[in-house]
This record gives sequence, C-alpha cells and structure tokens, in this order.
Amino acid sequence: MKLAIASLLVGSAAAFAPTAPVGMRSSALNMAETATANTKTYAKLPASIKPGVVTGQALVDLLDDAKARGYAIPGVNIVGTNSINACMEAAMKYGGPIMVTFSKGGGQFIAGKAVSNANEQASIAGTIAGAKHVHEVAKLYGVPVVVHTDHCQKAWLPWIDGLLAASEEHFAKTGEPLFSSHMLDLSEEPLEENIAICKSYLEKFAKVGILLEFELGVTGGEEDGVDNSGVDSSRLYTQPEEVYYAYEQLSQVPNGAFTCAASFGNVHGVYAPGNVDLQPIILYNSQKYIQEKIGSEDDKPMKFVFHGGSGSSVEDIQYAIGAGVVKMNIDTDTQWAFWDGLRAYEAKYHDYLQGQIGNPEGPEKPNKKYYDPRMCLRAGEESMAARLVKAAEDLKCVNVLN
Repeated sequence: MKLAIASLLVGSAAAFAPTAPVGMRSSALNMAETATANTKTYAKLPASIKPGVVTGQALVDLLDDAKARGYAIPGVNIVGTNSINACMEAAMKYGGPIMVTFSKGGGQFIAGKAVSNANEQASIAGTIAGAKHVHEVAKLYGVPVVVHTDHCQKAWLPWIDGLLAASEEHFAKTGEPLFSSHMLDLSEEPLEENIAICKSYLEKFAKVGILLEFELGVTGGEEDGVDNSGVDSSRLYTQPEEVYYAYEQLSQVPNGAFTCAASFGNVHGVYAPGNVDLQPIILYNSQKYIQEKIGSEDDKPMKFVFHGGSGSSVEDIQYAIGAGVVKMNIDTDTQWAFWDGLRAYEAKYHDYLQGQIGNPEGPEKPNKKYYDPRMCLRAGEESMAARLVKAAEDLKCVNVLN
C-alpha cells in the first residue's frame, strides 16, 4: 500500500512539475527505473523479482534462488480463469511463487471447443488470452507468477510459433515477453535432432527473455494429448551423458536460459504405491557428470524440473529437490481437487439444486443463489487452492518470499 501511495504521489507531483528538457527527463526516468529495480520487494528474494509476471533475468534469479535454497515451484496445469486464479490464491496463502502452465489442449479449451483448431488457431488464441489474464491480475495477488507452456511435440511447434510471435509483439511494446517460458518436448526425436531444434528456438527465445524447458527421455503415462503409456521402460530413464550433451549445446546460445525435464521414471497420472519406480539418483549423477566435464565449482550446474509428480512420495520429491529440481508439475492431483470441491458443494446443497423453485425451506423458495455457477466454481477454486498449499509444503516452497 505504501508503494502504491508513493507511486501515486510521484505521478501527481510529476503532473504539476515544470517541463524539463528531453535529455533531463530521460535521465531522471532511467534513474527512477534503476532505483525501482534495485529496491527489494521480498526480503528473501533477489531485488529483480517483483509481484506479477516474472520473465527474463528475474525468472533466472528466481530459479537460481530455488536451487540454492532448496525449494521447488509448483507448476500447475490450468484450463481457465478459475484454475488460474486458484493457483495465484494458493501462492498468496503459502507465501511463494507459482507457475501457471498452459497446455495446447488447455489453450484450445479457453478459446472454446466449438471453434475450429485448424492450424492451432484456437490453441494459440486461447493460450494468449489466458496469458493476458494472468498479466492483468497477477500483481493483485502480490506474488511472483511464471507464465509457462507445457509439452510441445514436433508436430505442435506451430502452436509455439504463434505464442512466440505474441511475445515478440508484447516485448516490442513493454520490454517484456508475454510468456515467461516454453517447454519443447522433442523426446520422441533422436537426441541430436531434439537438441538442435531446441537450440534454434532458444536463440529466438533469448532475444525476448523467454526461458526454454526441454525434455530428455520420456515421461510415461498420458496427459492432455501426450500419450506415452506404452513406451519402453528403458526410455523412462535419462543418462548423464545425454544431459551433458544438451547442457553443452544449449550453453552456446548467448543469454540463453534453460531447464531440463530429465526423466527418472516419472509417469503422468496417479498410481497405487509400488507401480512407479522413481530413480532421482539419476539427477545427482547427471549433476556430478556435468560438473566434472566443465570443471565447475557449482555442484548443481543444471536446473532440473520434475514431470509426472502427482502421487509421488514426499521423500522422493524432496530428494529430487536436493539434486537441483526447481519446479514440479502438478495436474492430476489438482484436477481431482477442483472436482472434489464441486462434488462436495453439490452434496452439501443437493436439495437446493433440484429446481429453480422449491427447497427444504419451502415450496416457493428460490434457489438462484445456490445454482449460480459462481458458487460451485468457487468451491472448486477453494479446494484446488488448498491442495496446492499442501503441494507447496511438500516442495518446501512455503514462506520463501519474506
């Protein structure tokens, strides 16, 4: 509030101040911008990180902080403004950053399933619309928000091309991209082709401050159009040599920033205990291999991300964080949580939801306030936010701001 009042006073004073020469105004503006950039908003985070959408160097600083302090950011798949807002509400409650993640199918759903998705037009338009929603409201929640996109296979690259064009346009106007980061999942391609395509996109991303997330190996199971349920089990485990090859190639891109989704037995979906064999030791081995190859003092030179995290044990999650995991994807658990909120609402008010008129209080009593869609959707939001607070606790992402 003090910052808002100060900004208002500065703006008011400027409106009545004598007009200064252009050069002087530019110099004063640059000094003001520098002072703002160097002012810490959060006691525990670098000064570059502010409330709202985090991009460019601020995003790199945030992920570096997560790696150094040993926490991971929840990366949550969303399907509309209700789930977007639930993410940011949760982050506000647990006192940490959040990554709002758009899948291609989620973007299409936001645009509307009734419209054609020829040439990925609906997926592009819906994802852009969702990202703009985040930009408009994220600061109100007072937390850092990463706007990310999920798995993009080779055949889906036109989707990313459309989003990149939107970020380039946004960057030209604001100096910031519309999207913080994009994931390219070319794990079905040979390693060299996978990384070559990633490198070509990273060169474009770096020009506007977008971070690349890439995948090595395969995340099993099925999620939102990505079906690896029948994949050979050997492909679920990435080798350190593959991680180093990717690190070495992508490090050649000037100002390039990247994270690695290396598979270590991860599987999308939730399964009964004993059905998923996670081997996070692969991440430790990969870090050691890279460190020795490049002669680094940093024992965690690569930033890893954890896909297929729903249903994982807290022990496996936190062991993986120790190996440099800075973000864990969450979808299945939050889908259930949102539905469970709807289900509980219907169960609680069942007798008020059987008609527009008439309920246990009387045959002429109206039920509008019960069947108003905002009521059950809000119940879903609250349930999803509560589940994400629990996830943040598992990821040690609680109270990391102040």
